[in-house]
Amino acid sequence: MRKTLIFLICSAPFVFGQDTAQRLEKATMSLMDSPAAVASGLSFYVSDDSGNKIYEYNGNRGLSTASTQKIFTAAAALEILGSNYTYTTTVSHSGNVAGQVLNGNLFVASNGDPTLGSWRYDGYKSENFKKKLIEALNSSGIRKITGDLIIDDSYFDHQTIPGGWPWDDLGNYYGAGVWGINWRENQFDINIKGTEFKSFSYPLEGVKWLNDLKADGNSDHSLIFTAPHSDVALINGTLPAAKTVTVSGATPDPPLQLGAEIRQWLQEAGIEYSGKVKTVSRMQADGEKLPSDVKKQTVLTYKSPPLKNIIYWFLRKSINLYGETLLKTLAKEKTGNSSFKSGVAYLKEFWRSKGINGNMINFADGSGLSPQNYVSAKAEVQALLYARKQPWFEVYYDGFPVQDNGMKMKSGTMRDTKSYAGYQTASDGRKYVFSIIINNYQGSGSTELQKILNALK
Repeated sequence: MRKTLIFLICSAPFVFGQDTAQRLEKATMSLMDSPAAVASGLSFYVSDDSGNKIYEYNGNRGLSTASTQKIFTAAAALEILGSNYTYTTTVSHSGNVAGQVLNGNLFVASNGDPTLGSWRYDGYKSENFKKKLIEALNSSGIRKITGDLIIDDSYFDHQTIPGGWPWDDLGNYYGAGVWGINWRENQFDINIKGTEFKSFSYPLEGVKWLNDLKADGNSDHSLIFTAPHSDVALINGTLPAAKTVTVSGATPDPPLQLGAEIRQWLQEAGIEYSGKVKTVSRMQADGEKLPSDVKKQTVLTYKSPPLKNIIYWFLRKSINLYGETLLKTLAKEKTGNSSFKSGVAYLKEFWRSKGINGNMINFADGSGLSPQNYVSAKAEVQALLYARKQPWFEVYYDGFPVQDNGMKMKSGTMRDTKSYAGYQTASDGRKYVFSIIINNYQGSGSTELQKILNALK
């Protein structure tokens, strides 16, 4: 009798897991046998919280992930940089201050803070940076500047966009590039009625527009095209004729934009300034000598929110800018080379060192926007399992949003691609870790994949 009881107790998890696997199999095959999935690829993997496989369907197959790619970047950043890591922006000057006159240039430099001027963080918005900057200049006794305002955007290399990003994405807010100085998340908003620009969230510095919009339909089907360092922007597609719609784009030169706004702040504060606004990248393009050997006096050191707050928004709102900045930051700090290629190689090696097969993590960027990312569902589950055992897991987990079906999981969406990855505690207390990715699916994807995952509830 005792042996029978022990057998029943030990076999109960297997029986329960088998039952879950059967439900998952039924739901998965129902999707894959549907007309919309006739040419689709699916990678699906489910384990318990100890890493024991519950179910898989092509779990090793690498597919384009969209934004579930972010789970790799976020975890690596927390592990390597630490949850309290902060970015720094400094304001300094050359020359000397005499009689309230700065006889020299004013410099602004950063190590790539992606939150500088962001509206998401209380105490860190653009108004806060403005206030701190003006206070610092006043405290330094500076009421007149004879030189130029130089925005030093040289911390990262000049490539601001990862290779492989679609041209259709680059000018839209979610396709914003990464700079040595980022400003307002490198995003601007336009209020448009029909085809007419009504207002901008802030004056966009030095940009001329080509407007090919058509007034048609009831929803936003517009696209903005901006290229890094370019002064020409294009908008096309359709917008409703009768209502005002807000369309968000990617700022083509955020360092120049910040410089233009600081110039305005100085004028508003009564600080006399008649010099030019320059960025280091534009000075290099113009062949102008850089003031790199000039002795500078720091007047303001401005810290970003801690990384744990950045990771929260990175995962919760799927901010691609944050992912690519973190990728470059990891590369710069660990290899001394801030290129995307270096960052991708470092990220891949990090996860290889944690036991993930390198053939299942063919990264192309840090955010998942590139369709050239190919990652397997099993690799995503392995990353989630690793994160679960780390002291920073609570910070990581807090960023995962709750989806329409009530499950806490990161989602990914691109054209014909849908993915989910996350953690689920079933009604009976069993805990699951899962990833599901579908490519080339001719349907919404969200409802169908969530229906499968409901078997884990």
